[in-house]
Amino acid sequence: MSQGWFYELLLGWRYTRAGRATRRNGFISFISGASMLGIALGVAALIVVLSVMNGFRKEVAGRMLSVIAHVEVFAPDAGALPDAQRTLQEARQHPQVTGAAPFVSAQGLLARDAVMKGALLRGIDPAQEPQVTDVAARLGEGGVLQRLAPGEFGILLGVDLARMLGVMEGDAVTLVAPSGQITPAGVVPRFKQMKVVGTFNSGHYEYDSTLAMIHLQDAERIFRLEGPGGIRLKLRDANRAPEVARELAGTLSDPLLLLDWTQQNRTWFAAVQLEKRVMFIILALIVAVAAFNLVSTLVMSVQDKRSDIAILRTLGAAPSSIMKIFVVQGALVGVMGTLGGLLLGLLIAFNIDVIVPALERLFRASFLPKDIYLITRLPSDPQRADIVPIVVISLLLAFVATLYPSWRASRVNPAEALRYE
Repeated sequence: MSQGWFYELLLGWRYTRAGRATRRNGFISFISGASMLGIALGVAALIVVLSVMNGFRKEVAGRMLSVIAHVEVFAPDAGALPDAQRTLQEARQHPQVTGAAPFVSAQGLLARDAVMKGALLRGIDPAQEPQVTDVAARLGEGGVLQRLAPGEFGILLGVDLARMLGVMEGDAVTLVAPSGQITPAGVVPRFKQMKVVGTFNSGHYEYDSTLAMIHLQDAERIFRLEGPGGIRLKLRDANRAPEVARELAGTLSDPLLLLDWTQQNRTWFAAVQLEKRVMFIILALIVAVAAFNLVSTLVMSVQDKRSDIAILRTLGAAPSSIMKIFVVQGALVGVMGTLGGLLLGLLIAFNIDVIVPALERLFRASFLPKDIYLITRLPSDPQRADIVPIVVISLLLAFVATLYPSWRASRVNPAEALRYE
């Protein structure tokens, strides 16, 4: 009787559509539809949540990279580079490097009246810094960066740092350098009056509240360095930063330390990756619960179709064919639910920038208040590396859920099934 999978597929599809319109059969159809809907909602939720998390990561990483360089080169003793110009030339020879600029990095205290805040001081060359960071490029286009003139001790503050200090353009702040002067009374901190020549907004609170920029030569004088403390590099592809850092470490003449942007923010990226994995596991359980509802659906379907199974067996159907019929029935529910969830999830993920504002207007609420969250819109970045495993896992769970009921169907005894028919 067997003709490959043809009649098994035909009967499996017919059973999926419920066949006879009896009350019992209709209930089985309802349970089957609920299982399909559960799989679809679980798959859609997984796609949407992971896409939003990818979007957050991409958005925040983009804002980080507008302030920090892709690769930074330091002297091993945290002092000045042995030969900054030679290091600049050698670094620019790498095909991935599109920009390079010297810098000095140090920590200090900024004081204004009774307010004092810790700050990361970055000494930059206004002519070369726009090559390596987007923030500097924007400041350069606006003419703000050129206000940092050597010897005038001007300072650019992040907008949040300026607000915390209560200063505006033209005000003076006092810089307290960590390396003090040795006197008979002990080590005395060094103070320098700085003039605020402007502010910048990177969109990343961590940097806007701690970072301050001064001219490279002023930084060398304040922190008593004989030259730049390092080189900042911008690459064609930021994702290749670890690879480029390793290659440069082997080609630079001086023994220097190289740090790429993923190492500078390793804790944050690790936390985001861990959160993404946990969310995947939690939401995958929704798919698993919906998929294993197929077990009860198929068990009831097997009980309802006992007479049909017996007739098929008496006509010569093998137990394996009976098992295939119910595997097809359950697998079709899983496939339709997975495809429905895939389409729904992608539809929401690609249109979330329209859906969320509409919901905010409808409920008159703000899901991402500006005064709490780093970003004010919900980003989304669906990636194939997330979507393909979701679809595969959903289909596998649905298939596994069909095995036991299908095996039970293949074990039905035709004589006992037809005894009361």
